[in-house]
Amino acid sequence: MKKLVLALIIIGALNWGLIGFFNFNLVTAIFGDSLLFISKIIFAVVGLSGLYAISFFFDKSKNSV
Repeated sequence: MKKLVLALIIIGALNWGLIGFFNFNLVTAIFGDSLLFISKIIFAVVGLSGLYAISFFFDKSKNSV
């Protein structure tokens, strides 16, 4: 589960990097305006992954990722 969350966070970070450097939104480019609802779901899942990743800071196990 943690690797999936980290993968989603990396995808979100890369998308924000593309937006910041090139003003290019990869998610919107893939799904377009016609599937705006799916784009919003993807953004929401990436955001929830970020919230879940906060718990990684408090994980006491050595094998956290």
